[in-house]
Amino acid sequence: MSEKVKVIGAGLAGCEAAWQLARAGIDCELYEMKPKKFTPAHKYKGFAELVCSNSLKADRIESAAGMLKEEMRRLGSVTMECAEEARVSAGGALAVDREKFSDAVTERIRSNEHITVIEEEITEIPEGNVIIATGPLTSDGLAESIGKLCGEYLYFHDAAAPIVTFESIDMDKAFFASRYGRGDADYINCPMDREEYERFYNELITAESAPLKEHDKEHFAKDGFKVYEGCMPVEVLAKRGEDTLRFGPLKPVGLRDPRTDKRPWAVVQLRAENTAGSMYNLVGFQTNLKFGEQKRVFSLIPGLENAEFMRYGVMHRNTFLNSPKLLNEQFNMCTRPSLYFAGQMTGVEGYIESAASGIFAGLNMARQIQGLSPASLPDTTMLGALSKYISSPETENFQPMGCNMGILPEWGERIKDKKLKYKLLAERGLADLDRFIADL
Repeated sequence: MSEKVKVIGAGLAGCEAAWQLARAGIDCELYEMKPKKFTPAHKYKGFAELVCSNSLKADRIESAAGMLKEEMRRLGSVTMECAEEARVSAGGALAVDREKFSDAVTERIRSNEHITVIEEEITEIPEGNVIIATGPLTSDGLAESIGKLCGEYLYFHDAAAPIVTFESIDMDKAFFASRYGRGDADYINCPMDREEYERFYNELITAESAPLKEHDKEHFAKDGFKVYEGCMPVEVLAKRGEDTLRFGPLKPVGLRDPRTDKRPWAVVQLRAENTAGSMYNLVGFQTNLKFGEQKRVFSLIPGLENAEFMRYGVMHRNTFLNSPKLLNEQFNMCTRPSLYFAGQMTGVEGYIESAASGIFAGLNMARQIQGLSPASLPDTTMLGALSKYISSPETENFQPMGCNMGILPEWGERIKDKKLKYKLLAERGLADLDRFIADL
């Protein structure tokens, strides 16, 4: 077996996989088709580009996302290291300046002596030791090659939210605050009364969507969008009922309008997009509306009447494997152990989940090359639970899964206090991870 590894794709998962191999002293070639070719969603030349939100979710250890991020730190994550450098204020969440984050990851990868970057599109699965981390927008040639090998592919659609400039937001109508006063007042909140909300809602559900590309049309359900719940376009979510948004991304709980000292009927939140705070994205406003319709409808939100849109929302196809039928918990193929997959195409959903899968795939590829037994993470860890979820052959109707406390084994006794329960689950998992790392 050749010791050199080919890692395909320099997104979050691919960079993490290459980084783990380099940490083990194993040489790898990292293939990335940018800047020669871009997917419909990617725009920036750097590695680990964040194409939807700039948030890596909650940072509290007792939250699922916070627990997973701490696991990644302890496993030597390049994503977590660079995210700290590019951090922007976001209350209790870890959000980053996209370009600074991408630049930091790119610099570390390119300067590592064990990693050779090759700017080239791969259209066929290479022989030997391979980690495929090309993401949910894998180019057609390679996707076809993977499809021939795996036989089973699933599809869903993903959507990104629009971004507006801070200076164009009317702060006489909007206000800074974090829900329940947690952390700093990092979110801009646009409050709506009932009349304003109903007008916005009616325009949203009747707005015109952007036409689909021909190769995407076959993957849409006849009765609407075939999408993953976590990335539901706001207009599709709204059509489920007039109050759906008020109990979802526009929920007003934990917020009070300083002008009235009352809780609004609904609230649109905006989160900083960059360190300078010059751009903000509309939280939960992933959309497939036409650009003109986005401008018209979203300008009905109080405070955004004259908003300057730096990026409109877009929708694109995401592709993932039927992993429970194909992969082991180490993220390699059951029928071809030297071929690993990592990232969203394995069915883990989200930025940090994708990056974490790259860590584990890279770690296990390194162990395989070194002649060591496969590493199996404790299922009490968030990454261990995710790896077992995507590889469980008993799973039917497989759908992408993000980190959540529900996939962890239950605590030994019933605990009514949910915060305490989550804290204990996190502490248990991190202690088990430390023992796992020591055993390695």
